[in-house]
Amino acid sequence: MLALTPGPKAAPHSSLVHMFDTIRRRGGFPETVFAGVISPGGAWELDFPAVLASLRQAVRDGKAVHLFGTAFSFVHLLDYLANLNLHFELPAGSRVLETGGYKNRSRQLPKAELHGLISRQLGIKADNIICEYSMSELSSQAYARAAPSGLDGVFHFRQGDYAGQAPDEVAVAAFQFPPWARVRIVSPETGQQVQEGETGLIRIFDLANIFSVAAIQTEDLGVRRGGGFELLGRAQLAEPRGCSLMNA
Repeated sequence: MLALTPGPKAAPHSSLVHMFDTIRRRGGFPETVFAGVISPGGAWELDFPAVLASLRQAVRDGKAVHLFGTAFSFVHLLDYLANLNLHFELPAGSRVLETGGYKNRSRQLPKAELHGLISRQLGIKADNIICEYSMSELSSQAYARAAPSGLDGVFHFRQGDYAGQAPDEVAVAAFQFPPWARVRIVSPETGQQVQEGETGLIRIFDLANIFSVAAIQTEDLGVRRGGGFELLGRAQLAEPRGCSLMNA
């Protein structure tokens, strides 16, 4: 397991780091590297030599890698690999969990482009890239992954022409919460749920929020897709949020 975040001792108040550390402990990952560091200004950065050492070791040993990180950390890693003209073919069964958005800490990429670069530079199949959406105010998470076309709640978009690759269509399932949580995409003007395919603010009702508020009104934008949603990012002028923005 390779996490592109600081470890629990460096970021003890981060819900994301706590989640990754819980996966490490309960998932039985004795070989785990937290390859993030915290800058003097409090920003999360990558220890690139540690990341490269872990990836090369996995390739040598033929062991699948579970690679977890925020979207901006993946952009930093992919840009670093591109500058060095490095590509990996990680062993079969390797997976990526991408979460957390960009937080104005890197250039922003459409999800299809980000996932296409992960596939090409790390050798991980698109259907082994999983997206997670949640926040410290919630007890539940929503997940999405590449999916066959024709399924309910699946939307399509075109990848741009980058790295010399021709554009192709990608099918991605909408984010879905577990059965005890509900999501509503609401109009910022009226507070009412928008129609299918329309954009609005993401509102979540989470019954797992015991001893806390049951509903969270976010400033994240989403497109209503059946019982789920397509995540677009933060609303314009909204304050950046997230545990990766916390100072050490």
